[in-house]
Amino acid sequence: QLVESGGGLAEPGGSLSLSCAASGDIYAVYTMAWYRQAPGKQRELVATQTVGGNQYYAHSVKGRFTISRDHAKNAVYLQMGDLKPEDTAIYYCNADIKVSHDVSSTNYWGQGTQVTVSS
Repeated sequence: QLVESGGGLAEPGGSLSLSCAASGDIYAVYTMAWYRQAPGKQRELVATQTVGGNQYYAHSVKGRFTISRDHAKNAVYLQMGDLKPEDTAIYYCNADIKVSHDVSSTNYWGQGTQVTVSS
């Protein structure tokens, strides 16, 4: 349901962007988010954006990362700037999706994409 792209290797101070698009039977997409999980650490919330446009950023990325959405494409993006080695992690897309008008929304995860920040 969620297909991610982007990521890769960047030097400290560099930039990378991630994309995630929902596909399949979709009636509505509600909050979309990005999480990340570094080796040996728990998965943590990076940023979210609601349907209404409200955004949340983790303190560690505020001012460096920007989340955005394309509602027509059921997509969410994460523009990452001023990258630091501690941003190295697998990044996961997450979304609440309603597949039909008569069912509740379900939370979905993407497969994850690796982001490595190293010189």
